[in-house]
Amino acid sequence: MHIEFHGAAGEVTGSCHLIEVAGRRILLDCGLIQGGPKDVARNRDAFPFDVKSIDAVILSHAHIDHSGRLPLLVRAGYAGPVHTHRATKDLCRIMLKDSAYLAEKDAEGENRRRGRKGLPPVEPLYTMGDAAEAMRRFRGVGYDEKTRILPGVHMRLRDAGHILGSAIVELWLTESGVERKIVFSGDLGQAGTAILRDPTPVREADLVILESTYGDRLHRSRDDTWREIATVIGNARAANGNILIPAFAIGRTQELLYHFARHYRDWGLANWRVFLDSPMAIEATAVYLRHSELYDADAAALWRQNGGRLLLPNLSLSHTARQSMELNRIGSGAIIIAGSGMCDGGRIRHHLKHNIWRGNCHVLIVGYQAEGTLGRALVDGARFIRLWGETIRVAASIHTVGGLSAHADQAGLTGWYGRFEGKPPVVLVHGEQAAMGALNGRLKAMGATVSNARRGERLNLN
Repeated sequence: MHIEFHGAAGEVTGSCHLIEVAGRRILLDCGLIQGGPKDVARNRDAFPFDVKSIDAVILSHAHIDHSGRLPLLVRAGYAGPVHTHRATKDLCRIMLKDSAYLAEKDAEGENRRRGRKGLPPVEPLYTMGDAAEAMRRFRGVGYDEKTRILPGVHMRLRDAGHILGSAIVELWLTESGVERKIVFSGDLGQAGTAILRDPTPVREADLVILESTYGDRLHRSRDDTWREIATVIGNARAANGNILIPAFAIGRTQELLYHFARHYRDWGLANWRVFLDSPMAIEATAVYLRHSELYDADAAALWRQNGGRLLLPNLSLSHTARQSMELNRIGSGAIIIAGSGMCDGGRIRHHLKHNIWRGNCHVLIVGYQAEGTLGRALVDGARFIRLWGETIRVAASIHTVGGLSAHADQAGLTGWYGRFEGKPPVVLVHGEQAAMGALNGRLKAMGATVSNARRGERLNLN
């Protein structure tokens, strides 16, 4: 009985952990590696285990750094089920299709360049057909349902409060009469996050696998964050400029729309045109609206008040590329929410090209920016950026709004762990080295036995 760490070990993306018990093998997550070109290139590497020997996959949530290599896993020969929450299944149908579409487009563009140089073509990382085949493996379950998924293996998903359908995974493993309970946090959300319920406390575990994305910091209060956003909106209006918001299609976009609806009058949003320029975010918002049974009390009340709609009266949805391009003609008065959230692809890059050199433009960074991404460069104060071979001056005001993180901070992580009885041992995953180190020290001060996962490491569970 053991666990091996094959992703999000000493880094944030690429979540992937392999458990073996009684001759059965279970994969926790199978995520895409994100970041700079060298990181992204690792997605093409062969899996460091025999794919055909995997009996089951458990997916904590839909974000692509947890789900994005599932089409590759299936293409490599995986034929078993993918157990996840029903809402995660609905969101992955959108996320994996979009990821495959982007992979095909990237390969198409690269092959045009290679063709001009007389080089052989490359294949996309995976295709939309691969994504569709992966979705056939999904099996949706609800929260709080203890289920036998394999002989000697029982699973229960609890609400992680990170995005819709995100799950803490409880696993009961039995081998030769010995039972061990493993709890995988997945990605834990902040208490008080709009729309979602707070992360569910868990009492018992023999081992906790805990994310550490923000293990080295405390988030500013959400109230302060919303006041800052209100100020940015007011200043941008006075400067007669546009506001660009690179936002993750799932979670962050819906939270922004929710608060725009709540503060429509006091933020003066009637004076703006608000555009959601992301087909994936538009589809994801529809999934959020279909799963109102997962809302917290405040969101449920607003949903009922608005007749099942959380959208703004002046919100325009940009479905097509033509509609997106038309936004580049707007010189002022537009709030444009577009993907990708780290500015490493998608429509936001076109809007940055047309706006970021303007002194009256404001860019709101509202999510985590991995090392090596364009979003991280903007957060770090880049004065120039490169887009499609062109160097562009950054004259816009860049606002990093950290209080909206979908991840718990150090206090949230330690507070969640503190609800366990008996201080079970902890392995930290899903964090950069500084964050893991800081959280490691804080948990040890609480009396826990803590280690930081290393890629390829095997931990005996007996």
